Amino acid sequence: MGENQFAGGVWPVMLTPFTEQNEVDYPALERLTEWYIENGVSGLFAVCQSSEMFFLSLEERVKIAGFVKEKAAGRVPVIASGHVSDSMEDQIGELLQIAATGVDAVILITNRLAKKEEGDEVWLSNLKKLLAGIPEDVKLGFYECPYPYKRVLSKEMTAWCAQTGRFYFLKDTSCDIHNILDKLEVCRGTNLKLYNANTATLLASLRAGAAGYSGVMANMQCRLYDILTADYEKRDLRELADMLTLCALIEYQCYPVNAKYYLSGEGIPMTTVSRTKKDSLLTETFREEMEVLRRITRKLEARYL
Repeated sequence: MGENQFAGGVWPVMLTPFTEQNEVDYPALERLTEWYIENGVSGLFAVCQSSEMFFLSLEERVKIAGFVKEKAAGRVPVIASGHVSDSMEDQIGELLQIAATGVDAVILITNRLAKKEEGDEVWLSNLKKLLAGIPEDVKLGFYECPYPYKRVLSKEMTAWCAQTGRFYFLKDTSCDIHNILDKLEVCRGTNLKLYNANTATLLASLRAGAAGYSGVMANMQCRLYDILTADYEKRDLRELADMLTLCALIEYQCYPVNAKYYLSGEGIPMTTVSRTKKDSLLTETFREEMEVLRRITRKLEARYL
């Protein structure tokens, strides 16, 4: 796969299925990988926050990244993070282990490079140290992960990273079209492609040059996001974008447990067990909301496919 592997489309933030004994369920993860591919993804983002990476051991993070890469079998590219440690030494170590799995890019977490109260100068200094410890042939990316705090890249830091030529993927969680437009301006003509995680700004960002979507709702409405990112220039999909924006509000209802429930209804043999939330929090009302989402999704698929 060449550099154009990051050129666009839908890149779901993958879930991690667990058994009732709270161990990684690899048969379910294999089926989940197939479900994403069957539903039109352009790539897979494994070992991210939706994967509950802060609650996975290093051994689990590395094994999951390698497993997904193997099961994707060259059909779509796979990127992975697993960048959770505090010390620079530990960060370099975990990133090198993720890179050794053969994933197509290793994704850095923006909040790992400086404390919340520290400015861009500290952030950039630490990034340079990190880059010095990672071979130049390893493709890299960024994720503005909201946990433990969200660090949104400035236009200036995005420009610096884009100009290095080492970065290929940026999962933007700013939810701010002005910030997105600034980033797109400085990414133009470079390897760095922006993937929007926010549905409300998605269509506008695509029209402005964003590569695609990498967000929570691809775990439930994957095919619809594929339609939107692939066809927005060919037909009027404003109403679809509006419906997806309203549907996306459901991600605040006990995620990722609710997404695991949804996917279990799609034929994926996975439990609702999570390490970040008790699945008992998924009330009967929340479950009914997910069934409403499923019915809406089916109707939209029938209309737009």
